[in-house]
Amino acid sequence: MLTVHAADVVHGAPVGADAVAVDGGTIAAIGPYEDLLADRPRARVRRWSGLITPGLLNAGAPALLEAAYHPDPREADELGTEPITGAALVALDLDEARWGASARRGLQRMLRHGTTAVRGPFTRPAVRTAVARSGLRVHAPGPAAQPVGLDPLACVAEPDEVFVAALAVGGPADLAVFGVRDPAELRTAGAGSCTATVLGGRLVFRRG
Repeated sequence: MLTVHAADVVHGAPVGADAVAVDGGTIAAIGPYEDLLADRPRARVRRWSGLITPGLLNAGAPALLEAAYHPDPREADELGTEPITGAALVALDLDEARWGASARRGLQRMLRHGTTAVRGPFTRPAVRTAVARSGLRVHAPGPAAQPVGLDPLACVAEPDEVFVAALAVGGPADLAVFGVRDPAELRTAGAGSCTATVLGGRLVFRRG
């Protein structure tokens, strides 16, 4: 499927480049929307308001998925909606099935924050399976312990530190769209301002 994603700005692209053409799971072109569409008149067009960036890398994913429980919405009255950790997590005495279900919900929450890649390793079998099936790209562990959080931007000084890689023709079509106009605003708004996430060319999250 050939798709042109158009927004106000594409991070890291030359001035005037406001669109990314995606062919399957690969970036086919980056440039002005009119030029990209003229070369691809049959492409599907997705228009976004804000900033297109590379997908984010969540380096604290192991702790977020294996040391926290993400409650099912049906458990909200009893457990709330935020991740449960510490003694409260131990008290839940989770089996592998609940760990797997929790990980799937946690991964969905990551996608809603523009995440397209995570750092491993993952030791729980149910969590490993959930991560593998999610399609998120798994990177090797970093050089030091990483903070835990759904918003990778909250842990760094500059957004570039958590972008997986610069957007490039021929590279993977892993994109995030944020409802802001520039990286300075993104740093303030955080990853919760994500309006869409594209993983391997597939739209895996779109804010209603």
